[in-house]
Amino acid sequence: MLKSIIVSAFGAGLLAGALLTAVQFVTTEPLILAGEVYEKAADAAPAPAATHEHADASAPAEAEHHHEEGAWEPADGFERSAYTLIANLLMGVAVSAVLLGAMTLRGGRIDAKTGLLWGVAGFFAASLLPSLGLSPELPGTAAAEIGSRQMWWLGTVGASAAGLALVLLAKPWWSKALGLLLAIVPHVIGAPEPPTLEAAYPAVLGAEFVVASLVVSALLWSVSGLSAGWLFNRLSGRA
Repeated sequence: MLKSIIVSAFGAGLLAGALLTAVQFVTTEPLILAGEVYEKAADAAPAPAATHEHADASAPAEAEHHHEEGAWEPADGFERSAYTLIANLLMGVAVSAVLLGAMTLRGGRIDAKTGLLWGVAGFFAASLLPSLGLSPELPGTAAAEIGSRQMWWLGTVGASAAGLALVLLAKPWWSKALGLLLAIVPHVIGAPEPPTLEAAYPAVLGAEFVVASLVVSALLWSVSGLSAGWLFNRLSGRA
């Protein structure tokens, strides 16, 4: 069984990663490039002069942006596309392995339909629900300190996954109620807030990126689950 899981995870992950890269090429990548243009233009613009002598002391700290001065980044063109492909392939394998591991622990038949259902659940837990507090962000977006954002995201994914498991798999009503409560708690606490809501790019560009990113994420999870379940079923049947 372990061999089937490993082979299925790699096969499904490579398929999902390659498909994800192709879809990103015509959806999120052009938006990211446009966001970087606005970000660089904002960085190059001269800072506004202080309006009075105490302005520097009373002004809020400069908003943290995703781009850092002098930080390494791949060159546009082939190098950037190659790194994106490698990252997507690794992510596809990881997602497929997580889904197969969860399905194996749950027990029961593992096939394409089961994999697709688990993939949709994974998308809700790892992408859709966390995005209600921390939505996908273009370069040039003001953001809170990265450590606090990572902690909130990890906690939200864990709570969302546990909550969905209780709601969908547990039978007692109180377990389902507990699951719903778990999924809500991170949003009651609230995600770390950015120092400002201003962005270097137009609002419509950010909205398009959020929608495109969620669609791409849904594709990743659903294709990984479907193909991993199908491959595992075929390999297990032959064994």
